[in-house]
Amino acid sequence: MSAINRRRFLETSALGLGVASFAPSAAVAQNGGQVQFGPTSTRVRMTGDGLGLTPADQGQLLSRLADEGLISPDSYSNGGTVEALEAQCAAALGKERAVFMPTGTLANHLAVRALATGAGGRAILQAESHLFNDSGDCVQTLSAMTLMPLGAGRATFTLEEVEEVVSRTRSGRVATPVSVLSIETPVRRRFGETFDQAELDRVIAFARGEGIRLHLDGARLFLQSGYTGIDVADYARPFDTVYVSLYKYFNAVSGAILAGPRDLLDGMYHTRRMFGAGLPGAWPFAAVALHYLPGFVDRFRDAVGVSESFIEQVTRHDAFTVERMTAGTNLFRLRVAATDPAAFRRRLRDRGVDLGGMRPDGSVLVGVNETWNRATADDLADRFRTALS
Repeated sequence: MSAINRRRFLETSALGLGVASFAPSAAVAQNGGQVQFGPTSTRVRMTGDGLGLTPADQGQLLSRLADEGLISPDSYSNGGTVEALEAQCAAALGKERAVFMPTGTLANHLAVRALATGAGGRAILQAESHLFNDSGDCVQTLSAMTLMPLGAGRATFTLEEVEEVVSRTRSGRVATPVSVLSIETPVRRRFGETFDQAELDRVIAFARGEGIRLHLDGARLFLQSGYTGIDVADYARPFDTVYVSLYKYFNAVSGAILAGPRDLLDGMYHTRRMFGAGLPGAWPFAAVALHYLPGFVDRFRDAVGVSESFIEQVTRHDAFTVERMTAGTNLFRLRVAATDPAAFRRRLRDRGVDLGGMRPDGSVLVGVNETWNRATADDLADRFRTALS
């Protein structure tokens, strides 16, 4: 059990907070679930996964949530608004328990560590995964585990590759079995490419038969759901643990959620603190994420619809071509045949659309996020056409 009794917290009327109280504010509800506030709310941001809130936006939102009685302090990342967020995330992911983590790096690390029952052993993961490439060898260095990367240059590794590794570890002079298998989808280093579902089903079935425990790095899982129509809980169901990001599209300044079985995660706050991550106060992160969580997938699906219609319309013009990512999600490349790409980008900014950095050849990586709901596809296509000159 956590230091603060979950049931007592959620039922304590004196706090006036339970999970049901953390719905979007009345202003948001009246706007059909579309969260808009602050000076940039009319702009369409075609880069990144989230709204791109400024410090002023964050402060304005936190002030409003506090005024409405929707924030309660935590104690070293336990209780208060943090616990309410954990409960809602656990429910959304179909898991018994969820634990706040300050970063996704720590969430992935502690999940693999816990599934290996402490430290040591081997874990299979993608060669292109965030955990293998961008986490400073934390699992190897701090938990004495050997990572075995598969599928270099691909989002998906195959069952045959997994079987070969498992067989090889059994044939060694010293038994060093694979105890954990971690899968990231969508894969950031593959520009949002998803792990092939048919291959995933085969790998999961094999791992279960071998007693290998499963972790899902689902940092952008809610984005994937918006494209496939498959509920995030259905994606998470075969996995023992799942991590999702709080800052990528739930717009917190930082934070992550690790969800899984109660018997594995109830005491995880001890390990979190051992790694120096029991923040004395995490409520600013949790309050913002909890504000944007309800209804996110529906809002994002609307944005996907706008983007798909925009692509269809804008590519009717000879100046625009689109390159879709293989098995992709919210990223695509747009090429603009403009005499001066930088000037085109400036004119588009004047028309309320922010693009990422453009290459000299006029290509740009475009990201779909909730801000696409701030305009119609017709309007966006018209802004692009008129910005050519």
